[in-house]
Amino acid sequence: MRPILLALVLCLTACGGGDPAARTAGIEESERQLGAEQHPQLLAEFGGAHPGPEAAYLKRLGGKIAGAADLEGQCTFTLVNSDVVNAFAVPGCYIYVTRGLMGIVNSEAELASVLAHEVGHIVGDHGERQQKRSFWRGLGVIAVGFFTGSETLTRIAGQAAQYFTLRYSRNQEYESDDLGIRYLRAAGYDPHAAADMLAALAAQERYMTRTRQRDEAKSIPEWARTHPLTENRIQRARDRAGETGAAPGALPENEAAFLSEVDGLLYGDDPEQGFVIGRRFAHPIMRIAFEAPERFTLTNSPQAILIEGPDALRGEFGGGRLPPEGLEGYASGILEQLLGDAPAEIGPAEALRIDGVRALVVPALVRSQQGAVQLSVAAYEGPGGAAYHFIMVSQPGGTAALAKLFGSFRLLGEDEIRSLRPRLIRVVRAAPGDSIRTMAARTTGENPLDLFLMLNGRSPEQPLEAGEPVKIVTFAGRSISSPAR
Repeated sequence: MRPILLALVLCLTACGGGDPAARTAGIEESERQLGAEQHPQLLAEFGGAHPGPEAAYLKRLGGKIAGAADLEGQCTFTLVNSDVVNAFAVPGCYIYVTRGLMGIVNSEAELASVLAHEVGHIVGDHGERQQKRSFWRGLGVIAVGFFTGSETLTRIAGQAAQYFTLRYSRNQEYESDDLGIRYLRAAGYDPHAAADMLAALAAQERYMTRTRQRDEAKSIPEWARTHPLTENRIQRARDRAGETGAAPGALPENEAAFLSEVDGLLYGDDPEQGFVIGRRFAHPIMRIAFEAPERFTLTNSPQAILIEGPDALRGEFGGGRLPPEGLEGYASGILEQLLGDAPAEIGPAEALRIDGVRALVVPALVRSQQGAVQLSVAAYEGPGGAAYHFIMVSQPGGTAALAKLFGSFRLLGEDEIRSLRPRLIRVVRAAPGDSIRTMAARTTGENPLDLFLMLNGRSPEQPLEAGEPVKIVTFAGRSISSPAR
C-alpha cells in the first residue's frame, strides 16, 4: 500500500473557490501526524534536505509567513536538495522549496511569496478533494506495482507524474494566489513581489524552452507544470496586490538580504547524485557515464536516473554492490525483485563486453490481462565491487534505441572526472564598464547570456550600474572578484 499512501500524501492541499478572506487557518491533528510520518520518506524521494545557512534562512522566513497566516509554530519549511524548480506543500503544513527555485528568484519578498502561496494551499483546506483526484488519477500507475509487487516498476511507470508533477485547477491556484498576497502583505513585504515571482518563473520557462528545444519534456519547468503560469495570472496577481492599498515599492523586498543568503548556493546537479548534461549522465564519484539516444530525456533523482524515450519507453539507471554470485546473481536479483510472482517469459541472457566492462542483458516479457510489456535489464560489473544496471520498460518487440543506450555505458577517464565540478551561484558587484555581456561571459552554463538574464530577472536592454549586485554561475573553487559581501 506504500505507493497509494505516497500518492495520496503527495498532493498539494488545494483550494476551491469562495472568498479567500473568509478562510481561517487550522490544521487537523490527523493531518499533522500524517505529514510528520511521511516527511522523511518525501525527503528521500526528492533529494533530501539541503543543509547549510540557506535552509535556516528559509525556515526563518517561513516562520514569518506562517505567523501572518495565524499558523505560528505549526508549519515545517524545508529546503530540498534538488535543482528542479518547484515548491509544494502536504497536509500537516509541511512545505518544501527546492534550491532550484530559490536560485531563480531575486528578493526575500519573492521567496516569501512562494511560501505564502503554499501556505495558501494549506489554509484552503481542500486536501480531501485533491486526494481523491490524485487517487483515481494514479490508479493506472499503481496497478503496475500491484501486478508485480514491485515499487521500482511503479516508480518507472509513473515517473512523469510522480516526480514533482502535481496538478492544480485554475480556481485553486487563484485562491492560493489571493491568500498568499494577503499573507505577504501581513508579514510586511511588498505584495507586488508575488507577481514578480511569477514573472521570474515564466522567464525560467522561456529559458528552458530556448536552451532545450529538442528536449520537449524538459522545456517546461516542473513548477510551471504543477502551478500553471499565464500572463493573465501574473496580471491578476498585480491587480490583487494593488487592491491591498500598497503601492509598488512602498514596502520592502529585502533584495540585499536575499542575495547575501543565496551567494554560494549550489546550482544544478549535486555531485553526490552525479551530473545530467543534456542526454548524458556522468558520475565523478562512481567514475561512470552513459548517454541516451536522441529524443530521450534524463531526470536526476536521489534513487535513480529516470529515463524517458519515444513510444512510451521508460526506465531508470541505478547501482548496487556485486554479490558473491557475480554479475549473473546481480541481474537475477533485479529481475526477481521486479517480477515477483508475475507470469513472465525470461529470455536468454546476452553476455557482452562494453568499454572493457563485463555486461549482461536479460530480456523478459511480462503478460497480464491488459496485454504484454517488454522488460529489459542490462547489468554491468563496475570497479571496486560495484555493479550498475538499466531497467527499461517498452512495448513488445524491442527497439534499436535500447541497444544504443545499453552500449553507451563507459568508465570515466581522469581528465573527465576532474572536469565534473559543482557549480555555485555567486553574487558579485558590477565594476565600472561592466555590461550584461561581460557578466554573462563570467557565467558558466548553457547559453550564458540567457542564463544570466533569467537568473537576474533582466532584459538585454537593461543596463548595469556600477556597484549593482548580480548573480552569476561559476564552478566551485574558482576565484571571484568584486564580491558583494
